Parts: sequence; structure tokens; C-alpha cells
Amino acid sequence: MADQLPELERAYFEALSYRLDQSGRDCAPDRTYREMRELFREPLPETGCEGTEVIRGLAQKGADGLTGMTHPRFFGWVLGGSAPVGVAADWLVSAWGQNAAFHASSPTAAAVEEIAGEWLLDILDLPREAAVGFVTGGTVGNFTALAAARSAVLKKHGWNSDRDGLFGAPPVRIFVGDDAHTSVFSVLGYLGFGRERVCRIATDLQGRMNAEDLQRKISASSGPKIVIAQAGQINTGAFDPFDQLIKVARSAGAWVHVDGAFGMWSRAHPAYRHLTEGVENADSWSVDGHKWLQTPFDSGYSIVRDGTALETAMGIDASYLPPRNEGDRIPAFLVPELSRRARGIPTWAMLKHLGRDGVRELVGRHCSVARQIANRLQRVKGIRILNDVVLNQVVVAFGNPGLPADIRQEMTVEVIERLQESGTMFVSGGRWRGEWIMRLSVTCNATQQADADPVADVIESVWADLAEAKGL
Repeated sequence: MADQLPELERAYFEALSYRLDQSGRDCAPDRTYREMRELFREPLPETGCEGTEVIRGLAQKGADGLTGMTHPRFFGWVLGGSAPVGVAADWLVSAWGQNAAFHASSPTAAAVEEIAGEWLLDILDLPREAAVGFVTGGTVGNFTALAAARSAVLKKHGWNSDRDGLFGAPPVRIFVGDDAHTSVFSVLGYLGFGRERVCRIATDLQGRMNAEDLQRKISASSGPKIVIAQAGQINTGAFDPFDQLIKVARSAGAWVHVDGAFGMWSRAHPAYRHLTEGVENADSWSVDGHKWLQTPFDSGYSIVRDGTALETAMGIDASYLPPRNEGDRIPAFLVPELSRRARGIPTWAMLKHLGRDGVRELVGRHCSVARQIANRLQRVKGIRILNDVVLNQVVVAFGNPGLPADIRQEMTVEVIERLQESGTMFVSGGRWRGEWIMRLSVTCNATQQADADPVADVIESVWADLAEAKGL
């Protein structure tokens, strides 16, 4: 049979070769974007190419521009490692070629997605009656849930935004922490609320929202309201005080949404569950599968307690679409897409593969690695850990506070560049509390406890060489 599908066989061979060689490759790409663009640039072919040669050429050319996101020492951003089981399930999804919109279009996709949704509510311990939409990631997860929130809060004030739009609607007041993820503000723009037309709530040094500030500001506001909280600040990993925030929001009649892309997975581990105390009382949540669950990319979840509100915002109707039977969960009514891949299947596969114990082990291992690296680095002169390492995020700055800010930034940037150029690991940078930082996000399934000390050794060595060169 394989010789009848040589393109798939070639893709399998190339993918397997890449993954087997991952730990032996550099974390950083060998070529830049501009170099890769030139490598791939050619006129549109007038005649087609043989399929296996297309795949072979793609794999061989593309390899030089790939970042080692499945490497055990990849700590850039907050990205999972696309575990083999999830990748294999995703291959099946592509090979099956199913449109997962309706039961009639793909009974398997609809059924597996429904079970995967039930498992997600179980492992995250969220209200079992909640609706789960399978989306591409955190941004669309936030978008979908907040679209449901928009419909629901305006309906309470006598306005049907899905039918009549926002012109003439009562203004919706949005309350969001100063340190919310940037995707939240983008989503508010997509939904017509405006990226800047929000009420910002003060945060503490770790990025947690101040419940007293929310109380003051929400009490002075009338009309429909939405509060956006956060489970896992992108830099520090900090969690908002959900019990307090939700109590304040409820007293004001506000909808509470939680951006929990990676932090919500802490609920799977008894040692970290307390960080999310009270989060189950919110109205909606956004979570990523391609972070701690290790599914391939294009995997996120929009979870909404009131399924009717989600279906009202996302529902679609046309004469050619199959009818709905009472009690059926219709995938297309829970997300903003009608044609989409069966993206719930890799989630089902990873939860089946890992089980509750496996997810717990991943969370525990990664948090332990983060703490071990932080404990090592904070003992080094000139290296500062700027966050309380409560989860898997480590915020690192270089240079003593007495140095000018531009010098500290220059040194931190140079450490990041040297680490990336070394190929031994991949780290990313960002700005936190006015200072340029290096952030370590321990999220890849390939990262083991044994990686912690070698990682700290390399960072310490790079810093020592730079400090010596600077005469520090």
C-alpha cells in the first residue's frame, strides 16, 4: 500500500528523521527569514512536480529555517513540544480530511471532540455543564468566549447585539488588569470594544490584579460590564485573586472571563491548584492545548458556562446545513468557523495517552525545573530573578540595579543573543516593569529534571564571559 501513497511515506520518513535528530540539533534556526525567503523563491511552476520530490525538497530546504520548539532546552515564549502521540493523531486528522463542523459531515470528529471536551472539564475541574469550543489557540479562545460575554451582558440590558450590532447599543464597560496578555487587547479590538477603551485595574509587582481597585472602579460604572482576569501572567506566571475578583464582579452584575492559556493546567496538580482558587466560579475561560497538553499547534479551547450564550454568539444557519436533533452538541455552533479540521482529535489522543497522572507529572516536572534553574541563578553575582517562581516561568535580568538602565538592557539582550547563537538552548526576551528581561518558559514535554543544572551552567558561563568582557 505504501508504494501507492509515496508522498505520505516520504513525509513520514522526513518527519521521523527530523524528530529523531532533534536533541542533536541547535535550538536556533541555521538560516534567517530573509535567507529562507531567497532559498524558496522561484517562479510559479508552469508544470507540476512529482509529489515525493515536492515533499523531499520542502523537508530538506525547510530544515535550516526551523526553530527547535520540540528541543528539551527550548524555553522561548510558552510553547509545548508537540508530543509524538498528538502529532500522530494530527497526521490522521489530515489524512482523514474531515470537516468537523457537524455530526453529518463527520460522526467520528463530532463524537471524539465531545468526549475530549468532557475530559477537559474534568481535568480542569470546571463546571461540567459548560460548553467547549475547539479553536486555534488562546487569542481565538478569548475572542470566542468574549463574543459570548458580549451577547449575554447586552441581552441583560435589552439589546440583541448578534442581530442588531453595536450601533446604538448600551456601552459595555471592560475591566482588565494592567498586565493582561497583549492578545486580550487585540481581541477587544476585533469585537468592537476597542483596544484602548478599557478600564485598567492596578496590579502588584507580580502582575496580579488589585481587587480593591476593581471594587472602586466597577462601583463607579453602570450598564453592562465584563471583567477579564488572568491565570498565569505571561512573564511571572502569577495568578489573579479569583475569589476576591469574582465576588466584586458578581456584586456588580459583571461577566467574568479568565485568560488561562497555560496557567489553567495548574489545576491538574494538587501542589499548584491553590493558585486558581475560585476560578471555577467565572463565566468563561480560554485555555491552550498546544502549551502544557503538548498537542500540535492549532489547539485551544473556549469554555463557556452558559452554552446558550456561546451558541447565540457563534451559531450559523443555512438551508444546506443538516438539522439539529434535541440535545446534540453541534461543533460549528461553538466556534467562529464552519469549515475546519477535526482539531479535537489530538486533544483526545493526548488526554488518553497521558491520563490525569501524566498531565500532573508534566506540570510538576516543569515547575520543579523552573525553580531549580531560578535557585541556581539567583546565587550568581549580577544575575537577578525578578519574579516569585510560582509556576513554570522564570524572569531573569542581568547587571546590578545600580548600573544605568540602558547598560542593563544591553547586557540582557547580549546574553539572550549569545545563548541563541550557542545553539544549546533557545530563550526569549521581553519588557517587565520597565526593564528588559530574559524569560525562561519551561513547557516542552522533552524537558527533564536533568536539564535544569546544565541550563543554569550555560547561562552562568555566558554571563561570566560577558561580565568579564565588560569589566564587571
